[in-house]
Amino acid sequence: MTSLTQRSSGLVQRRTEASRNAAEKDRPSDQEDHGPRRAEDQDDDDTGDSKETRLTLMEEVLLLGLKDREGYTSFWNDCISSGLRGCMLIELALRGRLQLEACGMRRKGLLARKVICKSDAPTGDVLLDEALKHIKDTQPPETVQSWIELLSGETWNPLKLHYQLRNVRERLAKNLVEKGVLTTEKQNFLLFDMTTHPLTNNNIKQRLIKKVQEAVLDKWVNDPHRMDKRLLALIFLAHSSDVLENAFAPLLDDQYDLAMKRVRQLLELEPEGESMKTNTNELLWAVVAAFTK
Repeated sequence: MTSLTQRSSGLVQRRTEASRNAAEKDRPSDQEDHGPRRAEDQDDDDTGDSKETRLTLMEEVLLLGLKDREGYTSFWNDCISSGLRGCMLIELALRGRLQLEACGMRRKGLLARKVICKSDAPTGDVLLDEALKHIKDTQPPETVQSWIELLSGETWNPLKLHYQLRNVRERLAKNLVEKGVLTTEKQNFLLFDMTTHPLTNNNIKQRLIKKVQEAVLDKWVNDPHRMDKRLLALIFLAHSSDVLENAFAPLLDDQYDLAMKRVRQLLELEPEGESMKTNTNELLWAVVAAFTK
C-alpha cells in the first residue's frame, strides 16, 4: 500500500485561517459525530433523518475526493474504485445486512471467512441493494477480498464480470446532487465533454472535514473500540481510497503532523486481534485487513 507520506506531494497548498473558519460554522450533530447511536449494527440509517445531511460511507469518501470547483476526482487516483466497494460492504454490515461466517472449531483468519447475508431487507439505496442481491444470490459465498474485486470488476474470470457495479462514482455523485450537496455541469476537455459535479453546499463538506479532523485531534480517544464505528470506517476507507489527506489540507503544520501520526497508529493495528475484542464488527475489520494486508 502507498504510504500516507508518499501521497502528500499531490495536495494543494494547505489553507489555514479561511478554511478553519469555514469549518467552524457548522458542527455535526451527535448522530454524525461521537454521540450515542441507537444500534450501530442495526438499520438506524434508514429512518427519519434529513435527506440533506444523511450521507452513506460511499458518499462521504467520494465527497472527500471530489475537487470542489472542478467537480471530479483526481485522474491519478486509481484507489478510489476499490475503496468505494469496501465502503459498501461496511455500510451493509453496519446496517445489519451482512456478517462474516462463524469461525468454527479451527479459527479462520478474517480474509478466509466468507461473507454471509444476514438480512435481505431493502436499504433504500440502489447501489447497496444491488450489492446485497449479488452477495445473497451467490453460492458458495465469497470472501471480503473477493467481493471487493468482483464488485470493482477486477477479475480475470469472464463468468463473473456481471458482478461489477458500473458507473459507481457517477451514481454516487447524482445521489449527492439529489441531497443538495453537488450540482451538475458539462465541461469541455478539448477532445471530449464530461459531466462534472461541482460542490454547491460547502457547509456539508466542511462538517465532514471537521468530523474527520476532530476524530484524530480534539476528540482522539486512542482506542478504536471507543470510536464511532462509522467514523472509524470512514478514516480507514478514506485512506484506502487515497482521499484522506484532502481532509487534513487546511490544518496548520503541527496539527497536520499530529493527525498523520494518529492515523498511522490506526493503520498499524492488527485487524485479526482487533476483531476479537468486545463491541466490534468483524466485517469492518475484515475490510480493513483486505486493504492493509
